[in-house]
Amino acid sequence: MIAIVDYGMGNLGSIKNMLKKVGAEAVITADEAVIEKAEKLILPGVGAFDTGMKKLNETGLTETLNRKALEEKVPVLGICLGMQLLTKGSEEGDRPGLGWIDSETVRFRFNNGNSALKVPHMGWNSVTVRQTDGIFQGVEEEPRFYFVHSYYVRCANEEDILGTTHYGHEFTSSVRRGNIMGTQFHPEKSHKFGMNVFKNFVNM
Repeated sequence: MIAIVDYGMGNLGSIKNMLKKVGAEAVITADEAVIEKAEKLILPGVGAFDTGMKKLNETGLTETLNRKALEEKVPVLGICLGMQLLTKGSEEGDRPGLGWIDSETVRFRFNNGNSALKVPHMGWNSVTVRQTDGIFQGVEEEPRFYFVHSYYVRCANEEDILGTTHYGHEFTSSVRRGNIMGTQFHPEKSHKFGMNVFKNFVNM
């Protein structure tokens, strides 16, 4: 069973619907007992970093999530803000992130002649896949996904970068460290490409 962690930051129903389409059993929950039994976890999210960490900490689930991810090593997928919460922290605020991946969340700044580009980065864009196993197994070359974000993740270690995207400059659009994965894009809004990501996650 997949637990979609509900901490009040995201459109969780569309994720559950997409998982249902690929034949997966998923539950939207903030119940610690349910999360304890989950075989996989999805950490979704939209909005501000500090608000996300505050709400997550207020659920009392942080310790349980740390244990599931770092000790039990169940597969975890962070989506959009959920991926940013995997980092140590964000320029958007002062609260520490989960710190599961050695990385930081930074704002788009265009000082290279691309100042006309709008922030947030919104709409469809392609992903250059660096590792073709895991959630990108069997994907088409240069798959396209739907993005909405003003901040992006900067990894300390190149090996943690799963995919990159270009918007003014190259940025990390997907990460992976062992059982912990993240996508800056919204697979639940990305049609066949997103469905393939979820299918691969389910089959891990």
